[in-house]
Amino acid sequence: MSDNAGEGLGTLDIQRIMELLPHRYPFLLVDRIVEVNGDESAVGIKNVTFNEPFFMGHFPGNPVMPGVLMVEAMAQTAGAICMNATSKQTDVVYFMSIENAKFRRPVVPGDQLRIHVQKLKQRRNIWKFACEARVGGHIASEATITAMMGSSRDTAD
Repeated sequence: MSDNAGEGLGTLDIQRIMELLPHRYPFLLVDRIVEVNGDESAVGIKNVTFNEPFFMGHFPGNPVMPGVLMVEAMAQTAGAICMNATSKQTDVVYFMSIENAKFRRPVVPGDQLRIHVQKLKQRRNIWKFACEARVGGHIASEATITAMMGSSRDTAD
């Protein structure tokens, strides 16, 4: 079960994550959020298995998780804590920008990504997070993510 905003550390199971995010298999890239500190920080988990559909083509005989999917897992973890922390009638978090993305080591089947997100700032409906994806305590990738909370009916002109 999950803690509500402001109640300190808590967790979000897959059912709660699916309530918060519109993503579904094969694009839901967070299995659980094991630490939630309101809207300030969180640690998400992605268990990387050989059955992931992207491994068929990336790369046959040498499966490596694409860096862009690690970034997406970071964005989903950040988005889930944004949605969990708000009481507004918002129904989606949009990924706005990525800065300073770095990929430090390959992520392969059997690895568990621990996705650390820390809020840097928030102004109205715009949130900015420092993110790291770690495997066995070592940084696999990192980035700064900016997201905007809004309605799925919002459009960009």
